Amino acid sequence: MATAVKDMLDTYPADLGGVDREKLARCIEECIACAQACTACADACMSEDMVHELTKCIRTNADCADICNATAAVLSRHTGYDANITRAILRACATVCKACADECASHADQHDHCRVCAEACRRCEQACNDLLTSLG
Repeated sequence: MATAVKDMLDTYPADLGGVDREKLARCIEECIACAQACTACADACMSEDMVHELTKCIRTNADCADICNATAAVLSRHTGYDANITRAILRACATVCKACADECASHADQHDHCRVCAEACRRCEQACNDLLTSLG
């Protein structure tokens, strides 16, 4: 299935240096989806009656959204590619996604938005780890 991410990767005029295009596209897409889920979850948390009990969740969501957005941007740029930078940001993204998924999962039985967010974070964490493994 064609997506804007895949279409843009296909138009890149130079070689991607052996990076697995499918894993790269999936990782970018999961980062974007996770950032959106985290932003929406933080907003939903702020609308809950018990918002004071969700401050860590809100903070973790905000951090995760920012790092996922940054990761998607870094992964979308290929000119002057530096594998060390790519590996570092993928590790950071997987770490924050795990932390956010764990935090949201602790509220998932009370808040559906936390359940949905935790699932998005787990998918993004896996996509980052899959791409990281493929980079060697």
